Amino acid sequence: MHVGPMEPNSFPYSLCISALKDLETLVEVAAQHYFGDNKKWNFIAVTEATKVLVRLILFRNSGYKMLLHGGETPNIEKHSDFSSSQHNVGGFPKPGSRHGPNGLNPWNLEGRALSALSRFGENARMSSDPLWLRRAEHQQAIMEPPSSAIERPTLSMILSEKGVQGALFLMGEVLFIIRPLIYVLFMRKYGIRSWIPWFVSLAVDAGGVGFLTQVTKSRDGGKEQHYHLTASEQDELKRRKLLWALYLMRDPFFTKYTRQRLQSTE
Repeated sequence: MHVGPMEPNSFPYSLCISALKDLETLVEVAAQHYFGDNKKWNFIAVTEATKVLVRLILFRNSGYKMLLHGGETPNIEKHSDFSSSQHNVGGFPKPGSRHGPNGLNPWNLEGRALSALSRFGENARMSSDPLWLRRAEHQQAIMEPPSSAIERPTLSMILSEKGVQGALFLMGEVLFIIRPLIYVLFMRKYGIRSWIPWFVSLAVDAGGVGFLTQVTKSRDGGKEQHYHLTASEQDELKRRKLLWALYLMRDPFFTKYTRQRLQSTE
């Protein structure tokens, strides 16, 4: 059975990121217990740097797709911008694409079952007509490109096809990835009572979301192409905006304002 090439994301990046997030809590508690409040930030910074590295590798290997929930949820939906040019040859889907000949997704149970029934019917029909089978095999050998020709979008491809919009999208996603590390490094330098880490982290968050929002806006009559986000990516963008509410619970804003409002309401 021809199943196409292996997925590029064979390494469980999502599981690795989830494990690092849980490990970070243990590292923080242990470092605070054995080394104190000041030196614990060194260990937290190392953990955050590891997460940044894993997320950047996942971002690259996924074809520079938006990370869902920080990379913990795989982004497997196809973009309309690249699906027509990379996964179709003369109107036929390329081998290894996620959708079968009937438009089904072969990666879920229903898609696999219907694909198996479809293949069974085709095999039964071809066995009764050997001449048609030979013609089909010859046609398939002509139409199928080598597996190496199936490529995911690269950095140069995005920049060449999307131009400034592609660069802004990449910058917005990179800012989202490195923002926690920047916050921890400023906390390590200025302390938890300083407003500098709070404002810097908020500025990086706002800049990243601003870039992503800008490139997804349609430009009627413009020459530059804009990004078409999938449903999951639109939900992810909304989730990132909702996460700004967490700044109300971070020091020093929490100690100076939020706690007083909560205590006044008993």
